[in-house]
Amino acid sequence: MAAEPLFRPFALKSLSLRNRIVMAPMTRSFSPGHVPGENVVAYYTRRAAADVGLIISEGVGVDRPASLNDPNVPHFHGEKALAGWKQVIDGVHGAGGAMAPQLWHVGVVRNRRTEWVAPGPIDSPSGLSSPGKVAAEPMTEEAVADAIASFARAAADAKRLGFDCVEIHGAHGYLIDQFFWAGTNARTDQWGGATIGERARFAAAIVKAIREAVGPDFAIIQRLSQWKQQDFTVRIAETPDEMTQWLAPLADAGVDIFHCSQRRFWEPEFDGSDLNFAGWAKKLTGRPTITVGSVGLSGEFVAGMAGEASKPASLDNLLERLDRNEFDLVAVGRALLVDPHWAEKIRDGRDSELQDYTTQALGTLV
Repeated sequence: MAAEPLFRPFALKSLSLRNRIVMAPMTRSFSPGHVPGENVVAYYTRRAAADVGLIISEGVGVDRPASLNDPNVPHFHGEKALAGWKQVIDGVHGAGGAMAPQLWHVGVVRNRRTEWVAPGPIDSPSGLSSPGKVAAEPMTEEAVADAIASFARAAADAKRLGFDCVEIHGAHGYLIDQFFWAGTNARTDQWGGATIGERARFAAAIVKAIREAVGPDFAIIQRLSQWKQQDFTVRIAETPDEMTQWLAPLADAGVDIFHCSQRRFWEPEFDGSDLNFAGWAKKLTGRPTITVGSVGLSGEFVAGMAGEASKPASLDNLLERLDRNEFDLVAVGRALLVDPHWAEKIRDGRDSELQDYTTQALGTLV
């Protein structure tokens, strides 16, 4: 199928994109001391210059002591880090692109690749790193309030620096997702509860605070996942009704676009329908959505992180779904990580030039 659906413009509030291709957020760990340097500027600018519509940065730490679990992942606070990000967004805009920082707090999740430990206190809804496993103290009301405010400050800084929108990382078992997940949220106050609608209040409060900080016309993206790195089989919403309980409060609080993370984008979300996660999120909320998960590659990313190589794969299924408006935007991860010119090659039909992905690609900023 011709790639034309990927190259239709998209506009919403502060976003005016030349096409539907989104660079997915991918942790790269090339920012010593949490400050992005010239190599990071060049990394993102190369993708913007090569026809990526929207770039979402690697996860960046908000202003809480233990928001990150890696000494080489960038902050999005403090004079030095923000000066570095100003250079990034200026480079991306100079190349004709658009960009969002992905605002991140890892919560109680440790990084298995490094022994580095952030200064405390560690934030967690109930001190649980996974069901039944205590790893920290539950957050106090004061800590919850400060965490919410830290996201809002980061979003305000993003707008001030000239970014086109922001994304909130609420997926993959990190802090916001720890509030969503009943297995890690055992709170009995306003931030917990038996239903996903109750456990979504923390995320909704963050969205509301960001909306107040950036105004009505600055786009907010919310990234979500059913699966967790602690347990790939976990599901927040088992039915469309539960998904509505989960997403509706976030939409009401101000989310403009839902970024729906799956390991394989083509898998149906619920029995009886071939709609994927992004398709259901769009159907239930009316909001535009981003699909993601092994786009353009033969193998999914969890196996890739374990060392399995992936080869270029057909986009026909993806393009058919996009053409019928099942979702609105398409996030591409590893294929763009290994090849900054992926979008151009797809646009021009240069399929024979597409590259394989191997874990060795993580060792450099191409």
